[in-house]
Amino acid sequence: MQPVQANVEYFFRLLYDLLHGARGAADYAAFQAFLAHLWLWITGVGYLLSIAGLFVIVYALVRLFELRERESKFYGTLLLAPEGAGGVNPRWTHIESLIGGAAPSEWRAAILEADIMLDDMLTRQGYRGDGVAEKLKTVDPADFNTLEDAWEAHRVRNHIAHEGSAFDLSETLARRTIARYESIFREFKAI
Repeated sequence: MQPVQANVEYFFRLLYDLLHGARGAADYAAFQAFLAHLWLWITGVGYLLSIAGLFVIVYALVRLFELRERESKFYGTLLLAPEGAGGVNPRWTHIESLIGGAAPSEWRAAILEADIMLDDMLTRQGYRGDGVAEKLKTVDPADFNTLEDAWEAHRVRNHIAHEGSAFDLSETLARRTIARYESIFREFKAI
């Protein structure tokens, strides 16, 4: 079988003849008909791609709205800490007064203070490490029922500590985070 080779000179000669009219008006009309036919195919493929793109956009929007609905259900419910019998802790009273405020700066301060209180509580419980995260890594989940709450609350604290006022802290998230801290402190009878 012979290898197929393209004759480039032939194509350039056809182009030259087309532009300079050596072959006549019949070839030019045929070329115009070919271009019209080609344009018809390009238009048809363009319409099909546009319709497919429209379906992709509609599908993505439907999925986005479903995701937002699930997020609003998950984050919209306020987590309440279980009631427990503990003494009045002045630090916790201060944290509750901060979370009861109307300003996001007060909510941030409440979360930071609650995390410091958690660090102190973990130290009193005998956990060792440089910070809350390292202490939580050494915790046995069987000894700490609210370990996941501690991790989630500490993650929010880290966002606040690292991003500062750039972190968009909603009132719902702030109250939810403080409720997580409260459930931890109630488990260990710190409040």
